[in-house]
Amino acid sequence: MDPTYKALIVCTNHTDYPTKPHKTGLWLSEATHFYDELADRNIPYDIASPNGGSVPIDEKSFDRRDNVNEKWYNDPTFRHKLEHSLKLEDVNPSDYQIIYFTGGHGTMWDFPNNQQLQEITRHIYENGGMVAAVCHGVSGLLNVQLSDGSPLIDNRQITGFSNMEEKLVRLDEEVPFLLEDALKQKNALYSKSLIPFLPYIEVDERMVTGQNPLSARKVGRKVIEEMYEK
Repeated sequence: MDPTYKALIVCTNHTDYPTKPHKTGLWLSEATHFYDELADRNIPYDIASPNGGSVPIDEKSFDRRDNVNEKWYNDPTFRHKLEHSLKLEDVNPSDYQIIYFTGGHGTMWDFPNNQQLQEITRHIYENGGMVAAVCHGVSGLLNVQLSDGSPLIDNRQITGFSNMEEKLVRLDEEVPFLLEDALKQKNALYSKSLIPFLPYIEVDERMVTGQNPLSARKVGRKVIEEMYEK
């Protein structure tokens, strides 16, 4: 009998770049590909965001050739959860054994300094749960402190969207900071794939991080493996 786990998938509400006309938001595959792995185990889940309500989706992430995006975006339950996400203040962290930070550039504005997010993360982690994040969503881990005051990511193996990837998508001038630099400044042991945009994950105890959108499925798979097969 599988233990009963429940996952909290956290998404951004932020849509605007300082100068670019197009909108940001959730990078869709970072939610769908991760969840696709959980769905195989029938793991229940909720979707939450800092303000609750409708999660904006980065228009550039609607890839019509992506069957997994199609499958879940058109799934009534998943879609409803995306369009009616829980407010962080309404989340009871004791209900969850997995927290997963999706990416999309929007997260760089509304994840790092959100204290509710930090408290939820700390609670889940300190109660033996898994903390997972992908791409820009890793920014949500930057300021998480454990009960003893130590930073969650201090001296921990971690990855996230790289400086080179940010330059290649030409958004390095738009974001409030570069994630790779910020992680290193926090004394995280940052690493990345030699070639940009290839799947790459890091695992450190109960923390799993992925570098970029293509890493989301690997993060999901690793979370399941760590929770069920240890």
